[in-house]
Amino acid sequence: MRKSHFLVVAALASLTSGAFAHSGHEASMPFISGFLHPMMGFDHLIAMFAVGLWGARLGGKAIFAAPFAFVATMIIGFSLAIAGMSIPYIEQGIIASVIFLGLVLAFSARLPLVFSSGLVAVFAFFHGAAHGMELPADAHATGFAMGFAAASIFFHLIGVAFNKAIEPLNQKIVSRMTGSLIALSGVFLAIGA
Repeated sequence: MRKSHFLVVAALASLTSGAFAHSGHEASMPFISGFLHPMMGFDHLIAMFAVGLWGARLGGKAIFAAPFAFVATMIIGFSLAIAGMSIPYIEQGIIASVIFLGLVLAFSARLPLVFSSGLVAVFAFFHGAAHGMELPADAHATGFAMGFAAASIFFHLIGVAFNKAIEPLNQKIVSRMTGSLIALSGVFLAIGA
């Protein structure tokens, strides 16, 4: 992805509504509604991007394991929420994910694969639960879940592509700066909560 393309995506993401604002989807098209749902909240977008970037920075199997852990556990959180399970601290978990993922990028943390994927999975659970709680009343849950899973993969890939795009630069420094901005955005989300 060229730098100019990333900047366009980042600018569009900044125009989305703030954290916690994910309503008004068209329930008659569950896949499209599910795909667009994560894009209605900066918190979801930035976390998915950060997972892809962190996986790419870790390299090896992590480039697939971290995003897979995120999507798989997000589906579990979604399923439990639509089944009626009461899940506390959803918004706090989402904000914590943004701050944590930003910090691991800012400090170039190189955690073992199982541990890093496990942490990503814990945070993804809260993202999935939020999607489940915001499922439009008359939407088909499977189509909606397939949509937000596809959107998550898409934004993980943007994170991976960003890592590739910054290769000509000093990847470590750019990744650290990006992580710092992500963590700072999480702090601002927390303050605004």
